[in-house]
Amino acid sequence: MTDAELVVRTRAGEPDAFGALVSRYYDAAWRFAYHMLGERADAEDVVQDTFLRAYLAIGRYDERDQFRGWLFRILTNQCRNFLTSRGRRSKRFVQDDLAIETASSPPAGVAPGVEDVALVRALSQLDPLQREALLLKYAEGLEYTEMTAMTGVGESALKMRVKRGSERLRALLAKAPDRDA
Repeated sequence: MTDAELVVRTRAGEPDAFGALVSRYYDAAWRFAYHMLGERADAEDVVQDTFLRAYLAIGRYDERDQFRGWLFRILTNQCRNFLTSRGRRSKRFVQDDLAIETASSPPAGVAPGVEDVALVRALSQLDPLQREALLLKYAEGLEYTEMTAMTGVGESALKMRVKRGSERLRALLAKAPDRDA
C-alpha cells in the first residue's frame, strides 16, 4: 500500500492506516532525531511529538508532496525547536562534562547504524544546521530539491551547509582519539 493510500485511509478514520505510516517511518525519524539531539530519550520524545503533530495535521497534508518529506519537515522543525529550547535551558545551568560525554555516546544496541562512537561525537559538535543538512543528505539520502522543500532553505545555502559540515566533520574525525583512520 502506498503512503498516499494510507493517508486517504487515515483521513477516513482508519487508525491502523496511520499506524502503518508510523511503522514505516519511525526508525528513520528516530535515527535522524537521535543524531540531531544526541540523547535517546529526547529523540523518542521529539519523534513521538512529530507523529502526533502529523496525525493532527493530516487533513492539511497536500497529496502533491511526498509524505516522507512532509513528515521530515515536521520532524526537522521539532528538532530545531527542541534545540532552541535546550539552548535556553542550558544557559541557566552549569554544564556537566560527564553528562556531555554520555550524551554524545549512542546507547548500546539502540541506534541501528550508529555504532561509530567517534562519528556520533563529531556530529554532535557540528553546528545544528550543518548537522541537519548532512543527515538529510547522507543519512536519509535526499536530493537537494527534497531538502529545500523540507527545510525551506535555498539549494545553494544547503549545499554550503553540507560542504562546510563535511569539512568540519572530517577535521573532527581526524582528531578523534578512538577512531581508526
